[in-house]
Amino acid sequence: MKKAVLIIAHRDFRDEELRIPLQILRDNSVICIIASTSLDMAKGSLGMEMQPGILIRDIDPEDYDVIIFIGGPGALALAEREDVLRLLRSAEKKKKILAAICIAPAIFAKAGVLKGKKATVWKSDESISILKEGKAIFVDKPVVVDGLIVTANGPQAAEEFGKQIVGMLE
Repeated sequence: MKKAVLIIAHRDFRDEELRIPLQILRDNSVICIIASTSLDMAKGSLGMEMQPGILIRDIDPEDYDVIIFIGGPGALALAEREDVLRLLRSAEKKKKILAAICIAPAIFAKAGVLKGKKATVWKSDESISILKEGKAIFVDKPVVVDGLIVTANGPQAAEEFGKQIVGMLE
């Protein structure tokens, strides 16, 4: 059985960027664990509630086949957390599939895991500049795959994003 951890901001994750890939993964028999900065009920920007099962700081990349970061207005704050950056660097070293949607690829850029990689992100001057600072190659497409890294640019790409992750797990 494949196993995924989906990391969300405790407040203001983007509902459909979690809901759609989560459903696609579950429909394909992938065990899914939700992680956040608190084990209290998390709330999406559109009102969705989700109960995290694990704290980000307690994630061991060895336990998962893919680590997925969900976007939304609250997601960028995760890029300022040392436990998040450490997790990404460790997962990259262990050759885990890393996936991020919306603004979340900027977290990958801040962790240094997008150096020389093609990636997309929610299109804003700030997010594109964060990608470039992290030495990523910005590609203006809904979903971009480079090696073991999958990035998507927002809610409208959530279904393709979920399907791409499932394809990589097969």
